[in-house]
Parts: sequence; structure tokens; C-alpha cells
Amino acid sequence: MDLGIRGKRALVCASSKGLGRGCAEALAEAGVDLVLNARGGEALEATAAAIRARHNVNVVAVAADITTDAGRETVLEAAGAVDILVTNAGGPPPGMWSDWTREDFIRALDANMLTPIALMKALLPGMIGQGWGRVVNITSQSVKAPIAVLGLSNSARAGLTGYVAGTSRQVAPHGVNINNLLPGIHDTDRAVSLDKGVMTAEGVTMEEARARRAATIPARRYGDPAHFGAACAFLCSQQAAFIVGQNILLDGGQTLATL
Repeated sequence: MDLGIRGKRALVCASSKGLGRGCAEALAEAGVDLVLNARGGEALEATAAAIRARHNVNVVAVAADITTDAGRETVLEAAGAVDILVTNAGGPPPGMWSDWTREDFIRALDANMLTPIALMKALLPGMIGQGWGRVVNITSQSVKAPIAVLGLSNSARAGLTGYVAGTSRQVAPHGVNINNLLPGIHDTDRAVSLDKGVMTAEGVTMEEARARRAATIPARRYGDPAHFGAACAFLCSQQAAFIVGQNILLDGGQTLATL
């Protein structure tokens, strides 16, 4: 399917690996020029070079911490006007409700709620001015069904979801669509980190920890970042013009919900 976005320009955050890279690869395959961001310059440059070679699109790599004011300023200056924004940032660490302090919540809010909001505030006016734009926020299945040990993530991402619910309806008349993708367990570094936590807490091997989690997914496997990226690219397409303010699960059926 031709997504109708060849020649568009996208900013994809946290895109040197994992779900962010999956989104970047899928957009590049659709002919979209990219501005990639991540904190680690070496991995980011390697990803940018690979995407340029594979898809023959323009790729700008900006190493910066998108969760800081200075980092966002650097990225936004390099990006300039973009048609597509994909927000993404690593989730907070797991833990117990009794352990989290105010500072822990502030860090989670900064990374997983306030940073996407700041990026949208910076880039939505340009999209509105040209009468077309797409924003996809990578959040979490936890906004549909909370995960007890991920209380910091539950809280911050739920806040972003509420913001998008209202804002998406305000900008839709201008041809700008905002939606959220809610990943379940995918084959990424984040999954490895959480599996290590299970391994340590329960005294099992990494293989056992992974097998236990895979068994909780009706699809009986972890998700593929490439498939996640394809869903992101579709939400950025011309064909997705009537999808507004939605929270779309990509979790292999793990979240127990009728709607």
C-alpha cells in the first residue's frame, strides 16, 4: 500500500533502537525523510547510516537528551518544520509504591508526559499552518490496564493520554491527527531490563523469566519492533485521516479488555 507520505519529513524520538527505530524504518520505507534523535551518538549514527543506505532518504541524526530543555531546543532547531512527530522515551524503572518519592514522579512526568507535550506545543502550530500533520505518541498498554510495578509509568502516561484526548479534538479540524500507540511486550532493551528484574526477584534464569512473560501473551511471543513500526507508519498515512485521538493496543492480546 502506498501510504501517500513520500517526501514528508518526520522527527522520531528515541529512534536509535527498539520501537523508535522500528517506526523510523517503516517511515523511511514509505519515503519519509527523517530527523532521528537519541542520547547515544554512536548507536544513533549507525542507525542513521543504515536507514540512509537501505531506503535512500535524507536522515539527520541529533544526539541529545530530549527530556531536557536544552536537548529539546537542540533537536527542534535541527529538525525545523516537520510534517510528522513520533514521541518516545524510555519508561521509568519498576518498583513498589512505597519506594517512590516526589523526585521519582517528577522525573517520570518530565520524560513520559511533559516532554511529548512540549514537542507537540512546539510543532503543532506549523502543522496547523500547512493544514496537515501527524503525531504518534508511543505510550504503554498500562494506560488501558495498569501494571502494578510500573506505577511511575502508569501515572505519567495516563496524564499524557488525557492531554491527547482533548488536544487531538482541537487540532483535527486543521488536518492534524494525534493518536497514541500502546505497546505491550516487544523484543527490545526495555523487555530485557524488565526480564532481568524478574530474574533477580524470583531467582530464575533469563530464559525462564522470558518464557513466563511470553506465556501471559495470547500470541505466545514478544512483539516485533518492525511490526510496531508498520502500525506507526499507517497512523501517519493519508489513509489514516479519520483516526483521531485513539489509543491503539499492540500487545498480542495481553490486555484483558472488551473495549
